[in-house]
Amino acid sequence: MVTMTRWLDDDEQRTWRAFLAAARALMATLDRELQSRSAMPHAYYEILVRLSEAPGRTLRMNELADATDSSRSRLSHAVSRLEEAGWVRREECPTDRRGQFAVLTEPGFAALAAAAPGHVAAVREHLFDQLSPEQIAQLRTISETVVKHLAGNNPPS
Repeated sequence: MVTMTRWLDDDEQRTWRAFLAAARALMATLDRELQSRSAMPHAYYEILVRLSEAPGRTLRMNELADATDSSRSRLSHAVSRLEEAGWVRREECPTDRRGQFAVLTEPGFAALAAAAPGHVAAVREHLFDQLSPEQIAQLRTISETVVKHLAGNNPPS
């Protein structure tokens, strides 16, 4: 069976390229500013946020990898760096010898609390302050629609 490729028209191509450029530029700017202000990459910040929101500030490593959309090995490397900083510790899972938990320490929570105001200010400055309330609502709707579609195509492993 031969299928015809549905090429992007000029408007779709402009939209796609603008989306890619905006997403890359926004994430690069947020990462650069977080590094400059708080000496932590955005990936580490996200790990600390996820742990801070979890019951007991604790998550299984595999759940944390899924929540941060990281490979197990990449997450393990990041958690090792966060352990070196004293911000996270690992604990063995009592019911699964292969399982481990990542636990946010008090110094880690303090580092997150210190970094959060600058990060939120950067998100506001570089994203929300550039959009009207209507555009913010549209961005949320569009983003939720795409995430819902992609979640249905990528079941958890």
